[in-house]
Amino acid sequence: MCVGTQIAEPTDVQVERAVDTLKLLADPTRLRILWALLHGEHAVGELAEHVGTPAPAVSQHLAKLRLAHLVQTRRDGNRIYYLADDDHVRKLAEVALFHAGAPGQDGRTA
Repeated sequence: MCVGTQIAEPTDVQVERAVDTLKLLADPTRLRILWALLHGEHAVGELAEHVGTPAPAVSQHLAKLRLAHLVQTRRDGNRIYYLADDDHVRKLAEVALFHAGAPGQDGRTA
């Protein structure tokens, strides 16, 4: 337990998984892809156009995000659509992005 609280300390495995997830999201292209997927499902070509990155590179980023369970897929015929996995992923991306843009974070005031 943390001193003075009722919250259990995270396990080593939990800490390592969190670090791995944060490292994945430290890539600007991956964060842009994830942000787009938070607003609806998209195929690779649509995402590539949206984030301004070639489709093969987007596909590689999506594979990494999928392995980390940050995105899920849905097949429709021969097309695969991607979508952010759950509300935890949304919260993680929102907190990271909005904390970075919070007043005072870059020396500016509101």
